[in-house]
Amino acid sequence: MKPNFTLGWLMIALLWCATPHAQITLTDDTGATLVLEKPARRIVSLAPHITESLFAVGAGEKIIATVSYSDYPAAAETIPRIGAYDRINRESLIALEPDLVVAWVSGNGLAVIEHLRKLGLPVYATEPRRLDDIPDTLRALARLAGTDKNGNRAATDFETRLSALRRNDARENPVTVFYQVWNKPLLTLNGDHLISDVIALCGGTNIFGNAAPLVPSVNVESVLRANPGVIIASGMGEERPEWVDAWRRWPSLAAVRDDQLYFIPPSLLQRHSTRILDGAERMCRYLDRARHTDATGRSNEYDDD
Repeated sequence: MKPNFTLGWLMIALLWCATPHAQITLTDDTGATLVLEKPARRIVSLAPHITESLFAVGAGEKIIATVSYSDYPAAAETIPRIGAYDRINRESLIALEPDLVVAWVSGNGLAVIEHLRKLGLPVYATEPRRLDDIPDTLRALARLAGTDKNGNRAATDFETRLSALRRNDARENPVTVFYQVWNKPLLTLNGDHLISDVIALCGGTNIFGNAAPLVPSVNVESVLRANPGVIIASGMGEERPEWVDAWRRWPSLAAVRDDQLYFIPPSLLQRHSTRILDGAERMCRYLDRARHTDATGRSNEYDDD
């Protein structure tokens, strides 16, 4: 009598299905512990950089909804929207019945995050404040989505590239930097923000590093007093905003005198994802250029972009 291989494999399959999956337990950046009985299959991303990071760890196909400006990679543009990162449509979110919501602490706000938790939604909140936090976040997202192999690869690639930047961009002569987020009101970032860590990576000093709010509102007079050697602006789009060059009305300002007014697209620097290293490379290049600029305002080593 021939052995019944079909029956044998069926029994193995039934036993495997009956075996409970190991729980996934992680503590997020608010100190809250999230427990999932199994890897998430229906994920909602509440920020563009979270969407990017989920794709980076191989979990993009599991995203069932996200927010405005989640435009990278291209596949993200087809994902349904449930508002903006600062204006979540909570009714739509609840109706989707996600098994994981990934939130952004400073963007979505603690009040929104706590409200979603009280509604019984499984929320994992992230808030990278240093470049070294990003690979940790990538590994955590991959763990939650069951894509550990892809997550470890993405995190390791980021760490390798970051280490190379640190070796190449360790600077002895710091350059003072004003990072301008917006013009009206005049907004910048303090030393606790991730972008301030990028400035430090490139050998720069954030002139408002000691400000109290994460995103302080400042005035023109305080910028003029600090007299930064470089001004880097972001804005909302991919084109250089006109208000970057509005600083030229103060020709005695060091950054204006030496022609050190720059723009870095916010998608490369203000999203806490792997692409922040693209923005970091640009910033390091600009600060290096400032170091090698003579008194006439012309660079003696670096050509313009």
